[in-house]
Amino acid sequence: MADGGVCVADDGPGVRVDQAERADGPGLETLLTRMQFKAGSGDRREVTLGFCGVGPYVVNALSSRLTADVQREGVRWVQEYARGVAVTPLTEAGPTTGSGTTITFWPDADIFTASEFSFEALAERFRELAFLNRGLEISLTDRRRPPEPPSVRFRFPGGARDFVAFLDGQAATPGDLDIIGFEHEDAQMAGTVEVALRWRDTGEERVQSFANSRPTGGGTHERGFRDGVAAAVNTYARKRRLLAVTDPDLDADRIGAGLTAVVSVKLDDPEFHGAIRDVLGHAVVRARVEHAVREHLGGWLEDRPEQAAAIIDRIVHGALGH
Repeated sequence: MADGGVCVADDGPGVRVDQAERADGPGLETLLTRMQFKAGSGDRREVTLGFCGVGPYVVNALSSRLTADVQREGVRWVQEYARGVAVTPLTEAGPTTGSGTTITFWPDADIFTASEFSFEALAERFRELAFLNRGLEISLTDRRRPPEPPSVRFRFPGGARDFVAFLDGQAATPGDLDIIGFEHEDAQMAGTVEVALRWRDTGEERVQSFANSRPTGGGTHERGFRDGVAAAVNTYARKRRLLAVTDPDLDADRIGAGLTAVVSVKLDDPEFHGAIRDVLGHAVVRARVEHAVREHLGGWLEDRPEQAAAIIDRIVHGALGH
């Protein structure tokens, strides 16, 4: 916003306005005034910017002013806060035909010596979230720059496939192989895995991993992905006699050369480790992701023998099509 505030609006059902404790989460005032810490990153179906699960309580506490506007079940409700405390009662503001929640906040200048928001950093994160949640649409407008405020809109029906294409970007060429992708629900790990990958004629490996839409610095899902790719490639290469009997299995470094991949898991109960809690735990996740990648990539290789041969040749000899 032009005055330094930030307005965030969604078109969901609207946050509950009653304060009763329910399974579907806290009411508005509880959400904005009490710490709602979660060990993981929340429900796998939620899409949040934060990484620590503390919710909007922290934003409210660090804002000189915050307004909440909720449209729910045909009624509009409004409430104002200052430095984390409600300064007006929750007030009914008339009927509405819409639904959703709008939060507008102004960072507290007594806490922050500077509160300049980066349009580029926000756009990068919003783009990432749209890639990881197919069908989600996110718009960002910077009203600090009149007369024509910069505005972007992100929506990617292709999900992780679109993400891989974006990562390859201007470096992509007409001769590139197809992007391989799949999404798989797995009850044993209580979640889903979505993977997209492509080998290109470059020595650079780019593997980005995510858990519940948050970037990760590795973990069981990424190790499972690498295990599955290695198993599928080596099994296919030996079955088709693209490796001699005396040749050792292709190792991870050779398989990863020229590989661009996105690995995204969404879990009901994620477990994070590390100093900044960016490494995914759960041994079962590694096994299940490995199984899913091995099955889907193996099937793709079997169905496309020409492209499969080009991939194996690229890995073995270091150049596609030679």
